[in-house]
This record gives sequence, structure tokens and C-alpha cells, in this order.
Amino acid sequence: MKHFNRQAFDDEVRRARGALAKQDYARAYRHVERAHIIGQSYVWPHTHSHLLFLLIGYRRRDYREILGQLARIPLGMLGSALGRVPVGNSGGANVSMFKRMPIPADLQKQLERQ
Repeated sequence: MKHFNRQAFDDEVRRARGALAKQDYARAYRHVERAHIIGQSYVWPHTHSHLLFLLIGYRRRDYREILGQLARIPLGMLGSALGRVPVGNSGGANVSMFKRMPIPADLQKQLERQ
């Protein structure tokens, strides 16, 4: 990714927050994963997505997610700042923080249109 797609990131965050308001944590989580993929190369959006994962973990009382995000927040900030992130990683504690993953086709198209 060469340029940050602010609109795509903000749309996913808005959808995640809407789902959170309805206590639809599974849907919120999916939208935060997508926001993470879009923003992981940039310090603040990357951090923002991990803070949202942390919030979902807290609301679910999911201690694995909470602990995973507490580790990912500072490491993700550092990785973004240094330009070393596993492209496509969905960001949740349910996957290794070092695993590269394919970017979903619809997101790839959005990112290419910038």
C-alpha cells in the first residue's frame, strides 16, 4: 500500500462501532479486522484498530483477546513506525501477530483504486 485509504478505514471503523452499539461483537470484530488490514502500515490507524479489538475483548470478557491486544498495541505501533508489518494480517489475538495473510479481494480492489 502506497497511500492510506482514510475513507475505507473510517467506513470499517464506523461499521464496527455500529455493531458494537448493538452488541453484535462478531460483526464488530470482522469490521475491525478489515480496518486493521487497511491501516496496519500507519501508526495511528494501526493502533486505533488494536484499541477497538481490546474494547471488543473487554466487552466479551475474552481474556485471551485482551492479553493479546495488550501485547499487540505497543508492538504494532513499533512495527508500523519501522515499516515492518505482516501484510494482510487480520490483527486479532486469534492469529499469530507475525503471520502474513492474503488481503480479501474486495479490500485489495479498494486499496488499488486510491
